[in-house]
Amino acid sequence: MSAEIWTGVRERVLALAESPGVEKVFGFPYGGTPLEDPLTEEELADLERYCGVRLPDEYRDFLLHVGAGGAGPTYGVFPVRRDADGAWQWHGDGGDMTLPKRLAEPFRQHVNPEELDALLADQPDEEAYEDIDDYDTANDAWEERLFATLWSDDHTVGAICLCHLGCAQRQWLVVSGPERGRMWDDARCDYVDLEPLGVTFAQWYLNWLTEAEKTAGTVSPSETR
Repeated sequence: MSAEIWTGVRERVLALAESPGVEKVFGFPYGGTPLEDPLTEEELADLERYCGVRLPDEYRDFLLHVGAGGAGPTYGVFPVRRDADGAWQWHGDGGDMTLPKRLAEPFRQHVNPEELDALLADQPDEEAYEDIDDYDTANDAWEERLFATLWSDDHTVGAICLCHLGCAQRQWLVVSGPERGRMWDDARCDYVDLEPLGVTFAQWYLNWLTEAEKTAGTVSPSETR
């Protein structure tokens, strides 16, 4: 059971937040509590009904036993919250890129590398235009093609945007399809396709926590027993 993975993890994060060396750690949200309260079983069931999909075990058990979001890799894990109207959404810089009603659709790589390379090579050259308005028109049309190729919502169905790294780079958890339960990096701001990180959600989070404890010079509660 993945629930065992998270035994003592909430306590470790909270202890880390109180340690003198926490200022050296990257991954704690500014202000507020280090971790949001975990979801209840009823809240998790409602979230999954709303999204129409059972979340990967490692992540759903994290929501139940660690928190609905908060401290974690990069700038922290985007919290998932239920709005007053009953709708669920992930909150953070890019959290609204997650489409809860399309999480049951299988995630898949969409961008053809050759098509993307050809598109990037076709970017208008400002020096080739005598009239700046003509250049702006051509470049706007090119940017529309680029957006459709890289940033279509179809590229990230079946995945949850869970954190950001700054400068419009983000990371996603796949919840449907062959890559279910695994993390993907999103550096489309650099005109590249999404790429697998090669780790599951638990590996991604726990690797961060272990390194954070080393950075802060703390010993986890589990190591003192």
